[in-house]
Amino acid sequence: MIRKIIEKLTTHSILIFVSLLSIFPFIWLISTSLKGNSENIFAYPPQIIPKDFTFANYIGVWDKVDFIRYFINSMIVAGGTVLLNLILSAMAGYPLARMEFKGKKFTFFAILATIMIPFQAIMLPVYLITLKLHLVDNYGDLAGFVGLIMPFAVSAFGIFLMRQAFLGIPKEMEEAAIVDGCNVFQVFLKVLIPMVKPSLAVLAIFTFIGSWGEFLWPSIVLTKETMYTLPVGVNNLQGMFSSNWRFIAAGSILSTIPILIFFLAMQRYFISGENEGAVKG
Repeated sequence: MIRKIIEKLTTHSILIFVSLLSIFPFIWLISTSLKGNSENIFAYPPQIIPKDFTFANYIGVWDKVDFIRYFINSMIVAGGTVLLNLILSAMAGYPLARMEFKGKKFTFFAILATIMIPFQAIMLPVYLITLKLHLVDNYGDLAGFVGLIMPFAVSAFGIFLMRQAFLGIPKEMEEAAIVDGCNVFQVFLKVLIPMVKPSLAVLAIFTFIGSWGEFLWPSIVLTKETMYTLPVGVNNLQGMFSSNWRFIAAGSILSTIPILIFFLAMQRYFISGENEGAVKG
């Protein structure tokens, strides 16, 4: 009995310690965003509780950059990326899970193999294709948004997750729908999609987080400041010779709020969706 208590205490102590280490940078970021100019943000040891408490840094961010414009741009890009990922991943995962065709296994493993290729390795050819197709903001805002969204419109992870979700549904559900007169598209839309909502929610969360925080690709393809997304816009707060780290911290905190809201809204699906996607192979 005592041994079990000691083991639990040790385990929980380690978990709490690791959690504090993980969350400390975020706490320090919040602390920095609330410190006034008279306080040294690089003091050692770090002063977590601000002595000169102020919200002026958040107000300063709104005055310094066009935060609303960057926010709207990020919402358009993240929303379009999530929508396309849900549609295309579901449409690709369904035949890989339910249909039989020549080269099915090869196709599936070829898709999985793309996970091993980092985006930086294919960034140059993707950029050249984007330029050839005129999908940059020089040809209009719509072209710029399409150029930001299309390289991330579908992912191997999304296809794999949806395939696993469809494999977890009993075939009898499809057979009953077909007996009732449904065609393949009706079975897919009206029977299977409602049953994989948790997995769709998980995919939406991961896609939204990845798209919202994407900095490299927008910073490469965007030329007009009015098209900047939040990560690129917040980076503008960093000057050539000096940086206002209080403003940068405040802008970073503001940019994480939509992610937290989106996650909380989809939270009830998250755990069940993760488990659902990992049960059957």
